[in-house]
Amino acid sequence: MKVFINPGHAPNGVPDPGACNSTTGLRECDVALSVGKLVEHYLNAVGIETAVVQSDELYEVCSEANNLEADLFISIHCNSVESPYAEGTETWYCAGSSDGEHLAECIQSQIVDHLGTVDRGVKMATPGKNGLYVLTNTDMPAVLVELAFISNEDDEKLLRNKQDEFARAIARGVTDYM
Repeated sequence: MKVFINPGHAPNGVPDPGACNSTTGLRECDVALSVGKLVEHYLNAVGIETAVVQSDELYEVCSEANNLEADLFISIHCNSVESPYAEGTETWYCAGSSDGEHLAECIQSQIVDHLGTVDRGVKMATPGKNGLYVLTNTDMPAVLVELAFISNEDDEKLLRNKQDEFARAIARGVTDYM
Protein backbone atom coordinates (compact mmCIF):
# COMPACT_ATOMS: atom_id res chain seq x y z
CA MET A 1 0.00 0.00 0.00
CA LYS A 2 1.31 3.44 -1.02
CA VAL A 3 -0.31 6.66 0.17
CA PHE A 4 0.47 9.96 -1.54
CA ILE A 5 0.10 12.88 0.90
CA ASN A 6 -0.32 16.38 -0.50
CA PRO A 7 -0.14 19.15 2.13
CA GLY A 8 -1.96 22.08 0.53
CA HIS A 9 -0.31 25.17 -0.89
CA ALA A 10 3.27 26.24 -1.48
CA PRO A 11 6.28 25.20 0.58
CA ASN A 12 7.22 28.02 2.96
CA GLY A 13 4.15 29.88 1.69
CA VAL A 14 5.85 31.18 -1.46
CA PRO A 15 4.08 32.21 -3.60
CA ASP A 16 0.81 31.06 -1.96
CA PRO A 17 0.50 30.25 1.76
CA GLY A 18 -3.21 29.45 1.39
CA ALA A 19 -5.56 30.80 4.03
CA CYS A 20 -4.12 32.78 6.93
CA ASN A 21 -5.65 33.75 10.25
CA SER A 22 -5.58 37.56 10.29
CA THR A 23 -5.29 37.73 14.08
CA THR A 24 -2.71 35.03 14.87
CA GLY A 25 -0.88 34.77 11.55
CA LEU A 26 -1.32 30.98 11.43
CA ARG A 27 -0.87 29.89 7.80
CA GLU A 28 -2.60 27.00 6.03
CA CYS A 29 0.59 25.87 4.29
CA ASP A 30 2.35 25.41 7.64
CA VAL A 31 -0.51 23.50 9.30
CA ALA A 32 -0.98 21.28 6.24
CA LEU A 33 2.73 20.44 6.02
CA SER A 34 3.02 19.68 9.73
CA VAL A 35 -0.06 17.44 9.70
CA GLY A 36 1.06 15.80 6.44
CA LYS A 37 4.48 14.89 7.83
CA LEU A 38 2.88 13.51 10.98
CA VAL A 39 0.45 11.42 8.89
CA GLU A 40 3.48 10.09 7.01
CA HIS A 41 5.13 9.15 10.31
CA TYR A 42 2.08 7.29 11.61
CA LEU A 43 1.43 5.44 8.34
CA ASN A 44 5.11 4.45 8.03
CA ALA A 45 4.97 3.13 11.61
CA VAL A 46 2.35 0.57 10.56
CA GLY A 47 4.21 -0.42 7.38
CA ILE A 48 2.41 1.79 4.86
CA GLU A 49 4.66 3.39 2.24
CA THR A 50 4.16 7.13 1.73
CA ALA A 51 5.25 10.07 -0.37
CA VAL A 52 4.72 13.68 0.73
CA VAL A 53 4.70 16.47 -1.86
CA GLN A 54 3.72 20.06 -1.11
CA SER A 55 3.47 22.26 -4.19
CA ASP A 56 1.22 24.82 -5.86
CA GLU A 57 1.87 23.08 -9.19
CA LEU A 58 -1.19 20.84 -9.10
CA TYR A 59 -0.51 19.22 -12.48
CA GLU A 60 2.90 18.10 -11.21
CA VAL A 61 1.43 16.86 -7.91
CA CYS A 62 -1.13 14.72 -9.74
CA SER A 63 1.43 13.47 -12.26
CA GLU A 64 3.80 12.46 -9.48
CA ALA A 65 1.06 10.61 -7.59
CA ASN A 66 0.00 8.83 -10.80
CA ASN A 67 3.61 7.99 -11.77
CA LEU A 68 4.27 6.55 -8.30
CA GLU A 69 1.19 4.39 -8.77
CA ALA A 70 -0.03 5.36 -5.32
CA ASP A 71 -3.00 3.45 -3.97
CA LEU A 72 -4.51 6.45 -2.18
CA PHE A 73 -4.19 10.24 -2.46
CA ILE A 74 -4.83 12.56 0.50
CA SER A 75 -4.70 16.34 0.17
CA ILE A 76 -4.69 18.27 3.46
CA HIS A 77 -6.08 21.79 3.82
CA CYS A 78 -7.61 24.33 6.20
CA ASN A 79 -10.90 25.99 5.36
CA SER A 80 -11.51 29.75 5.54
CA VAL A 81 -14.38 32.15 4.88
CA GLU A 82 -15.17 35.76 5.75
CA SER A 83 -17.60 34.79 8.51
CA PRO A 84 -15.77 34.06 11.76
CA TYR A 85 -18.63 31.72 12.73
CA ALA A 86 -18.11 28.99 10.11
CA GLU A 87 -16.50 25.97 11.73
CA GLY A 88 -15.87 22.28 11.35
CA THR A 89 -14.41 19.54 9.22
CA GLU A 90 -15.38 18.38 5.74
CA THR A 91 -13.83 15.80 3.46
CA TRP A 92 -14.22 15.80 -0.32
CA TYR A 93 -14.06 12.96 -2.85
CA CYS A 94 -14.56 12.78 -6.62
CA ALA A 95 -17.97 11.96 -8.08
CA GLY A 96 -18.12 8.37 -9.24
CA SER A 97 -15.44 7.10 -6.86
CA SER A 98 -17.08 4.80 -4.32
CA ASP A 99 -13.61 4.00 -2.91
CA GLY A 100 -12.88 7.72 -2.59
CA GLU A 101 -16.21 8.21 -0.83
CA HIS A 102 -15.45 5.36 1.58
CA LEU A 103 -11.98 6.78 2.35
CA ALA A 104 -13.53 10.23 2.91
CA GLU A 105 -16.10 8.73 5.30
CA CYS A 106 -13.39 6.92 7.29
CA ILE A 107 -11.21 10.02 7.66
CA GLN A 108 -14.14 12.37 8.37
CA SER A 109 -15.46 10.06 11.07
CA GLN A 110 -12.07 9.77 12.79
CA ILE A 111 -11.49 13.54 12.87
CA VAL A 112 -14.99 14.43 14.08
CA ASP A 113 -15.07 11.65 16.68
CA HIS A 114 -11.60 12.27 18.11
CA LEU A 115 -11.26 16.05 17.89
CA GLY A 116 -14.90 17.01 18.40
CA THR A 117 -15.03 19.28 15.37
CA VAL A 118 -18.39 20.18 13.83
CA ASP A 119 -19.25 17.57 11.21
CA ARG A 120 -19.75 19.43 7.93
CA GLY A 121 -19.94 16.09 6.14
CA VAL A 122 -18.45 14.17 3.30
CA LYS A 123 -18.89 16.10 0.05
CA MET A 124 -18.74 15.11 -3.59
CA ALA A 125 -16.70 17.12 -6.09
CA THR A 126 -18.17 17.01 -9.58
CA PRO A 127 -15.82 17.58 -12.55
CA GLY A 128 -16.84 20.69 -14.48
CA LYS A 129 -19.02 21.94 -11.62
CA ASN A 130 -17.10 22.05 -8.35
CA GLY A 131 -14.40 19.53 -9.19
CA LEU A 132 -11.27 19.96 -7.14
CA TYR A 133 -8.29 19.52 -9.48
CA VAL A 134 -6.39 16.96 -7.40
CA LEU A 135 -9.49 14.81 -7.00
CA THR A 136 -10.35 14.75 -10.68
CA ASN A 137 -6.82 14.31 -12.04
CA THR A 138 -5.49 11.41 -9.98
CA ASP A 139 -5.84 7.75 -10.94
CA MET A 140 -6.43 6.41 -7.43
CA PRO A 141 -9.09 7.00 -4.76
CA ALA A 142 -8.48 10.58 -3.64
CA VAL A 143 -9.76 12.84 -0.89
CA LEU A 144 -9.27 16.45 0.10
CA VAL A 145 -9.55 17.01 3.85
CA GLU A 146 -10.52 20.45 5.13
CA LEU A 147 -9.34 19.96 8.72
CA ALA A 148 -11.10 22.98 10.25
CA PHE A 149 -11.62 26.71 9.67
CA ILE A 150 -8.46 28.75 10.18
CA SER A 151 -10.75 31.80 10.16
CA ASN A 152 -12.70 30.60 13.24
CA GLU A 153 -11.23 31.33 16.69
CA ASP A 154 -11.99 27.91 18.21
CA ASP A 155 -11.03 25.94 15.09
CA GLU A 156 -7.81 27.96 14.79
CA LYS A 157 -6.83 26.82 18.29
CA LEU A 158 -7.35 23.20 17.24
CA LEU A 159 -5.29 23.75 14.08
CA ARG A 160 -2.52 25.35 16.11
CA ASN A 161 -2.48 22.97 19.08
CA LYS A 162 -3.88 19.62 17.89
CA GLN A 163 -1.89 18.90 14.71
CA ASP A 164 -0.74 15.55 16.06
CA GLU A 165 -4.33 14.57 16.83
CA PHE A 166 -5.46 15.55 13.32
CA ALA A 167 -2.65 13.44 11.86
CA ARG A 168 -3.48 10.43 14.02
CA ALA A 169 -7.13 10.69 12.98
CA ILE A 170 -6.23 10.79 9.27
CA ALA A 171 -3.87 7.82 9.66
CA ARG A 172 -6.58 5.87 11.54
CA GLY A 173 -9.00 6.75 8.76
CA VAL A 174 -6.61 5.18 6.25
CA THR A 175 -6.26 2.00 8.30
CA ASP A 176 -10.07 1.89 8.78
CA TYR A 177 -10.41 2.13 5.00
CA MET A 178 -8.01 -0.76 4.49
